Amino acid sequence: MQLALLTRLLSVGRAVLAALRGRLGALCWSLAPLSLPLPLPGWRDSAPRPQREQEWDDAAPTPTSVNYHFTRQCNYKCGFCFHTAKTSFVLPLEEAKRGLAMLKEGGMEKINFSGGEPFLQDRGEFVGKLVQFCKQELELPSVSIVSNGSLIRKQWFQKYGEYLDILAISCDSFDEDVNVLIGRHQGKKNHVENLHKLRQWCREYAVAFKINSVINRFNVEEDMNEQIKALNPVRWKVFQCLLIEGENSGEDALREAEKFVISDEDFDRFLDRHKDISCLVPESNQKMRDSYLILDEYMRFLNCRNGRKEPSKSILDVGVEEAIKFSGFDEKMFLKRGGKYVWSKADMKLDW
Repeated sequence: MQLALLTRLLSVGRAVLAALRGRLGALCWSLAPLSLPLPLPGWRDSAPRPQREQEWDDAAPTPTSVNYHFTRQCNYKCGFCFHTAKTSFVLPLEEAKRGLAMLKEGGMEKINFSGGEPFLQDRGEFVGKLVQFCKQELELPSVSIVSNGSLIRKQWFQKYGEYLDILAISCDSFDEDVNVLIGRHQGKKNHVENLHKLRQWCREYAVAFKINSVINRFNVEEDMNEQIKALNPVRWKVFQCLLIEGENSGEDALREAEKFVISDEDFDRFLDRHKDISCLVPESNQKMRDSYLILDEYMRFLNCRNGRKEPSKSILDVGVEEAIKFSGFDEKMFLKRGGKYVWSKADMKLDW
């Protein structure tokens, strides 16, 4: 009993320290001259630098498609979340733009804004301004957002919709009771009803509509054929529930996702049940772990090869080419899983 209490107290203490670290990072950014390299709090180099340099001595990959998780804060509490609210830090807007311009210079063609929940920051204005900057100023072929959709308003589409290529809404079940079990809900809002509303707004404002689903123990037996066909997304990304040490698994994690995990065989059975859906894009744990370029709130690439997120130095301090060497990014797997596709709405030729 005493051991369990002590373990719980240690876990709470770690969470408090993580939050304080995030606030310290924000203070550092506000006080430091923005033109100078700034060491950021929270780096963890799990291997000595010479060893890591030797391991990733190959030519740096091109950041063709980047997932920028600019915030960890979220209004939902999905039990399997693997990018949890360990800090409240968000880069100043102009610093975020500077980093995005560096990525474009380094070869970025597609940017995906994620979180956390990206529409939490400044009621969607922060991500809206980044979307507009990337499309209008950087002229990126593809700009997308992944959101739970609960905070998006029609006024946002009116202001920023023309600059957005793809809106991906996370929906794991079409049974609202299952969404509640998972934690994908807030108050009395109906997640599924909101999904249909967002689908209509995407039609009205010429934004390609996508659905992301995490397949886990609570929805693995569900038949979603009818609902997905009715919504008719351009892509239905289906992920196998993934454990990441320090995020949703382990002593210092803010989530305990073990109870959501399914076997490879369970995942394959779900895929087989939905094999007739042409927009289905399956992603097993093996495909997912190393084939994404993930940029955290400090603009550090996150290396997931060892089952946890090990950050590089920030691209704002060392540049894209230097930071990306430690990303663990598997460019071949990225292409193999279909990471490069028709991702500009101008090329999709959709009937809006």
